[in-house]
Amino acid sequence: MIRRIKTGQSAEAKAENSAQVRHTVEGILADIAARGGAAVREFSQKFDQWSPARFRLTPDEILDCVRSIPSSTIEDIRFAQAQIRNFALAQRDCIKDLEIETLPGVVLGHRNIPVNSVGCYIPGGRYPMVASAHMSVVTAKAAGVKRIISCAPPFGGKPHPAIVAAPRLRRVPPWAAISCTAPRRPPSTT
Repeated sequence: MIRRIKTGQSAEAKAENSAQVRHTVEGILADIAARGGAAVREFSQKFDQWSPARFRLTPDEILDCVRSIPSSTIEDIRFAQAQIRNFALAQRDCIKDLEIETLPGVVLGHRNIPVNSVGCYIPGGRYPMVASAHMSVVTAKAAGVKRIISCAPPFGGKPHPAIVAAPRLRRVPPWAAISCTAPRRPPSTT
């Protein structure tokens, strides 16, 4: 005998929920279109309890996030990114450009050209999805994308350090990622 522990929503309830979400999002987008940054700031404060002077993190803020992460986590992130990068590069190498002259003067083919710019959303909140940074930012870099923008929601009124650090670790020298009270400098070579 079948016993249902929990039933799903009816089609009508799902449609009503979907319509309510759509109405809410349309209102938010219309407000942002009308009032710009002021509306973005109010929604950020309302939904994320975050209203910084600037939404774009400074290099020092990024480095502070990186430094707040345990070195073992940094090593795990670097390891995961190396695996993803190596596979993405191998995938890219499998997709070859093609050019063939099918008849005298008739040249056909294709070229694989990366886009110039991508935006990568990294889900955050209570359970930050750091792997999304790896899979979107690292693969875009491996593809040859020149400009990569990443964004993520804050958690607890501030940026989540691992989400901030993950897309940027290749640009942060290993000596700078070590948790310490004062910045460590690489050893002098002179």
